[in-house]
Amino acid sequence: MLVVTVMFTLGILMDGELFRLERAQPLTFLAGLAEMGVGLLFFVVRWINPAAGDVRSVTYEYGYTFVIVAGLLNMLIVLDAYDIATGRKE
Repeated sequence: MLVVTVMFTLGILMDGELFRLERAQPLTFLAGLAEMGVGLLFFVVRWINPAAGDVRSVTYEYGYTFVIVAGLLNMLIVLDAYDIATGRKE
């Protein structure tokens, strides 16, 4: 939990963008879904700063990459916990 939170926070501090779910742009839609994988933290940051992300920032690309990877990593952690709980993995 700490790693995902730190990664997401660093991504936001590096001017990472929180993508909108736009069906017209499939990659943006998928990036938004991946970011939502962080959970409640995503919605708190979206509520506090809806216009997060500055394209002119030098660290913008690193920032949104950190945010996306944090969401995907959290999804993998949840799936791993599910596999352990159901006995598929020891």
